[in-house]
Amino acid sequence: MINPQRLTDTFLDLVRIDSPSLQEKAVADHLCALLSGRGYDIHVDDAGGKIGGDTGNVIVRVPATGPGEAMAFSAHMDCVPPCLGVEPAIADGVIRAAGNTVLGGDDKAGIAAILEALFHLEEEKIPHPELYLLFTVCEEAGMFGAKNLDFSRIKAREVVVLDAGGDVGTIIVRAPSKAGISVTFHGRSAHAGIEPEKGVSAIQLAAHAVSRMRLLRIDEETVANLGRIEGGGQTNIVPDCVTLTGEARSQTSAKLLAQIEHMRLCCVKAVEELGGSFDFSHEISYPAMEVPADSMLLHRALHACNDQGLTCAVKGTGGGSDANIFAGQGLSCINLGIGMSRVHTTDEFILVEDMVRAAKLTASLMQR
Repeated sequence: MINPQRLTDTFLDLVRIDSPSLQEKAVADHLCALLSGRGYDIHVDDAGGKIGGDTGNVIVRVPATGPGEAMAFSAHMDCVPPCLGVEPAIADGVIRAAGNTVLGGDDKAGIAAILEALFHLEEEKIPHPELYLLFTVCEEAGMFGAKNLDFSRIKAREVVVLDAGGDVGTIIVRAPSKAGISVTFHGRSAHAGIEPEKGVSAIQLAAHAVSRMRLLRIDEETVANLGRIEGGGQTNIVPDCVTLTGEARSQTSAKLLAQIEHMRLCCVKAVEELGGSFDFSHEISYPAMEVPADSMLLHRALHACNDQGLTCAVKGTGGGSDANIFAGQGLSCINLGIGMSRVHTTDEFILVEDMVRAAKLTASLMQR
């Protein structure tokens, strides 16, 4: 049986370990120590060195005890700030942070559910195929751990990620591609009181361009946002440089590229009318994830939810996760809701009961 007390203790131990992005070594060491001596192949890859972190991804290969093709289960080790000195508190079956920090259920609840599911199968001697546990670094900062994961060590072609909010039974099958966008407008400085007509205001250029842009909700698949504006200086100087930073997301690659080009053309119009120049750049941060309706992994997940008496909710999300990266590698992938709520805030919480449900669902999937 799933052991609720052990599951809770595992989770509490994890959230007490500081692990902001790029500083996950203490969690990685904890997991390696916890899993050592069980006959697993435990490897820490070199992703940390590639991204400036203090550790790489923890890749655990669990030998098969029964038939079936290999499967992988993944959760990330890092948390968003404020995540230092987390002290969890339990009241009426609800776990929260006692202080002014996030709890870290995103995604240490996912790690705990994976571990408890595996321990349950082994104790009950329930057969399972070869399993891979993928505990990644730096997901919150841009999925850099998954992007640099040593995929040569992973023989599984199916990955179950435990990193979604919502009730246990939620199955995320769609997530958009994201592009980061940066625009720098170059005007011409001049004394704003004596000869402002000789200047070209970079702030005015930016305002002119932004006023033409379609932003926020574009359609059912596409969004765009400008999140930061930087530049300018003294009020008596016409500003000569302003930088806008933003992003666009879409489930469809063509729509994403069309939105990026639309934003660039708005900048073109601004400099044509007011003068000056601009530099425009974008970078695709991660690909879209789209699980086909006939996916065998999806169908097994639906059956597992039904077997556990869970209400299934197959849906999409506007955010990205390691699942996007795995999908981009050609792997069949789903992202499961594990009951965590109000993530990325100091009001974050999770129910012990939901962690137990997530562990049971994970154990069911591990059996194929």
